[in-house]
Amino acid sequence: MKSLATEQAIGLLAEIGYDSVELAAVAGWDADPATLKPDRRAAIRRRLGDTGIRLTALMESLPPSADDARHKAQVDRIKAAAQLAHDLAPDSPPPVETVLGGTEWAKSKPLFLKRLADWVKAAESADAVIAIKPHRGNALSRPEEAVELFGELGNSPRLRMVYDYSHFAGRDMPMADTIRTSLPWTVFVSIKDVVVENGREVFKLPGETGLIDYSAMIKQFHAGGYSGDFNCEVSAMISKVSGYDPLKAAKQCYAAVAPAFDAAGVARMNRPLTRRAE
Repeated sequence: MKSLATEQAIGLLAEIGYDSVELAAVAGWDADPATLKPDRRAAIRRRLGDTGIRLTALMESLPPSADDARHKAQVDRIKAAAQLAHDLAPDSPPPVETVLGGTEWAKSKPLFLKRLADWVKAAESADAVIAIKPHRGNALSRPEEAVELFGELGNSPRLRMVYDYSHFAGRDMPMADTIRTSLPWTVFVSIKDVVVENGREVFKLPGETGLIDYSAMIKQFHAGGYSGDFNCEVSAMISKVSGYDPLKAAKQCYAAVAPAFDAAGVARMNRPLTRRAE
């Protein structure tokens, strides 16, 4: 919803029926902490409270850099995002999400270890949690790699994982296995579909292809003790296409995913199930 003011987007999501929202705190977006003034922060916080929409995460994009100056700027961005998290949801500041970039795990891992050690210190000083998403196009692309990285960084509670099966599908990585690996570390779940077109992975709206069983995903996470959110993510592959309609996309995602909670027998926040799980 880059084309909309954050307050407007929150209101539309509430009208559709969503429970929560992830805000893009990326440079150039409406919720960029570098440009979001105190009066807007207060207005967004009120809007969240008035609608009952929970702020589940802030999305950043901070692939670790070997350049010291850029690394310092990234640490500053983490601190700024953490401050925004506290300003918008002081009772329950959301995690700051990012991917790590890179292309080869073995070559990128030493840089990740070096830079994320500073990220952990920044998160500790800012009382923040950084959530890393394994990404199929990045060096860190598998849940077990994230767990390995966390372990070598001392299993800090400041580092957690975002689970997104669209980055594992079609890679001989059964969903149930990836969930079992990810569950102890997952602070929230992103969902979207993925297909192969002309030999290339292409992301689709959640539920658009019917290839990912979201009810099974929800049921397994819930059985494992997860009580966080499932975030319908719209890929830039979709949102940057001419004629893209953010409201239409949000409605389509909701219509596809909301029934999966009933099918899984999992209630959403204060909402009762509308039918029994099959």
